[in-house]
Amino acid sequence: MDAKTKRAARLRRHARLRRSIDGSADRPRLAVYRSNRHIYAQLIDDATAATIAAASDAEVGGDSPIAKAKAVGQLIADRAKDAGIRAVVFDRGGRLYHGRVAAVADGAREGGLQI
Repeated sequence: MDAKTKRAARLRRHARLRRSIDGSADRPRLAVYRSNRHIYAQLIDDATAATIAAASDAEVGGDSPIAKAKAVGQLIADRAKDAGIRAVVFDRGGRLYHGRVAAVADGAREGGLQI
C-alpha cells in the first residue's frame, strides 16, 4: 500500500467518524493530529468553528513519544479546565485508538477531562 492510498484511507475513516462526532461549546471536540514526529491536540467548538485551546509536544518534555503524548493530554486538560470545560468528545482523526493517540486520551483523563 503506497502513501497516497494510506492517506486517502485515513481521510475516509476521519470523514466517517466526523459524521457522528460534533463538538459544542459545553462539550467541545478534542481533535488529535499525529504526524510522524509530533503530536498536537485542539479543543474545537464546531458550532462557531473556533479553537478553544491547543497543545503540542513542542511545549512539553518527555523521553519517549508516548510520554510526550501523555503530557500533551495533561496540558490540554489543564487548558480546558482554565476555559471552564470538563467534558469533551474525542476525535482520533481517523487513526487507530492505539499508541500515541490513546496516550493523549489517557493524559487528558488523568488531567480531569471526561471523555
